[in-house]
Amino acid sequence: MVVSREWELPGGSNGSERLYARAWAPQRAEPAWLAVLVHGYGEHIGRYEHTAGALCAGGAAVYGLDHRGHGRSSGERVHIDDFDGVVEDVHRLVTQARTAYRTLPLVLVGHSMGGMIAARYAQLHPGGLAGLVLSGPVLGRWTSASELLAAPEIPDVPLDASTLSRDPQVAADYTADDLVWHGPFKRELLQALHTELARIREHGRLGGTPLLWVHGSQDSLVPISDTRVGIEELAGEDVAVRIFPGARHEVFNETNREEVLEEVVRFAGRCAARAQPA
Repeated sequence: MVVSREWELPGGSNGSERLYARAWAPQRAEPAWLAVLVHGYGEHIGRYEHTAGALCAGGAAVYGLDHRGHGRSSGERVHIDDFDGVVEDVHRLVTQARTAYRTLPLVLVGHSMGGMIAARYAQLHPGGLAGLVLSGPVLGRWTSASELLAAPEIPDVPLDASTLSRDPQVAADYTADDLVWHGPFKRELLQALHTELARIREHGRLGGTPLLWVHGSQDSLVPISDTRVGIEELAGEDVAVRIFPGARHEVFNETNREEVLEEVVRFAGRCAARAQPA
């Protein structure tokens, strides 16, 4: 059984925002590693309940938060003008997690836009990570965002929920979720995303941090061809790649989600064993 708790922590510029945070842990077992989940654009950490449960079953204590302007956190909806500030919010959460789990190896798990945030975190805090998992990450380039930035006006068209998973219930739940942003992209966020991708590119490779990249072969939202450019620029000496045939954007919510999450747990177990002192 998994137990969870929720709270708020300060975030945003000068700590002026309130960030909604969650933590999950196995009830009857001591965790062997620590996972921090970094969610994607327009969504919230509550959509990762199943993911957190699977990671806890695999030996993890799990933390996550709603980014500024997302979910239950404060701030103008989906307004982000500098993603390095969001990276700092994640670091605030990691710091809190470390008050409870000081010595556990940390594996950062980022999805989509959260994959970009997690990749930047790994560059800025390399010594704090035992491993990095990127799921359908926005890295290298994102053609859709570039096309929207080039348009004189960003269309008010919601994300097509059918691109998320082959499981129709995932699309139905996403569409009905009031904590999900169903409006248009904001130009400031797209510009900040473009800037962050350039920072990641300029910073260079991860070095010794192990990296697992998982992606759906039929991801039309963040195409593999776009992401591969960023992975080739980012990956260090230890990189594993799993492309799941037929899967769409949210591989953690796909029809073969258990297979995907087992892959993440195996990778995390290897990272945790490697991080333990001899």
